[in-house]
Amino acid sequence: MTSAQLGKVTIEYEVDGPEDGEPMLLLMGLGAQLVAWPRDVVDGLTESGFQVIRMDNRDIGLSTKTEGPVPSRAALFKAFAHRRFAQSDYLLADMAKDAVTLLDHLDVAAAHVVGVSMGGMIAQQLTIDHPERVLSLCSIMSNTGNRRHGIVSPRLLPTMALSMTTPRPEDPAEAERLGVAGFRLIAGPHFDADEIAGMVRSAISRNVNPLGTIRQLLAIQASPDRTPALAEVRVPTLVIHGLRDRLVLPSGGIATVRAVPGARLLMFPDMAHDLPGPRRAEIVEAITRNAARAHENQAPPVAGWAGEPDPEAAGELEKDLLDADAP
Repeated sequence: MTSAQLGKVTIEYEVDGPEDGEPMLLLMGLGAQLVAWPRDVVDGLTESGFQVIRMDNRDIGLSTKTEGPVPSRAALFKAFAHRRFAQSDYLLADMAKDAVTLLDHLDVAAAHVVGVSMGGMIAQQLTIDHPERVLSLCSIMSNTGNRRHGIVSPRLLPTMALSMTTPRPEDPAEAERLGVAGFRLIAGPHFDADEIAGMVRSAISRNVNPLGTIRQLLAIQASPDRTPALAEVRVPTLVIHGLRDRLVLPSGGIATVRAVPGARLLMFPDMAHDLPGPRRAEIVEAITRNAARAHENQAPPVAGWAGEPDPEAAGELEKDLLDADAP
């Protein structure tokens, strides 16, 4: 692993795979470090010929930590209440710029971009703001920033709020136990406690910054809805989501694929907010196929509706999205 000084921001990153492979940038989710990418996913992508770039987003892992006042619990609750109340030191667009600046540092003109959860949001924003730097887009268990779709399940909210505001224990063993429990809460039926415990230990040994997670969450809440801008995306786009996801309800994936012209949707009935072991080979294959579309002579994708949507069509879409989130 190594770091890059990118202006005022330092980004920790790691590169795997053949030097002559097509670059693929992997962006992790809220509070997650680059070590959170399952090894078999990384290996599967490198074996498919990609040069895989992973990075710690700002405020997490070994990357830059934001200085300044600690966000209050009240500020966090206000940010969830409405976007206009959200105050953040940076936005998802700034995190996307960090990724682009890292590509500059690595002399990468353009890359395939894959993001998980918040990483999917960053990947979408990167594609919107810097389309010339993106060969293909894969958004996994994420949403468009529209607060009606892909929200946290109400049943999960109390537990998540408590975990976000509880001080991290000093004892490493207890920190590991709570970390594993947190992942178990959002995972599906293929949860592997031993694998997650190893990942949590690796993260703890590098750096743990609960305050960084809160700052990232505020950046999500303060960032605008990406739906209108996603209609302008013209790169091959794959959306992957789990039907058991309670942290980002399935309507988030459906809304994303509806927003991006020509996007394709892959949903798994046994996937929650995780990358389940038995599905990883399929996920790698789907990402690889989507990347290959970047080199095909494609007809222009069919655009979504322009201006105000037809009321009947809009009503049907809303029903589809609500049905997707039904328990």
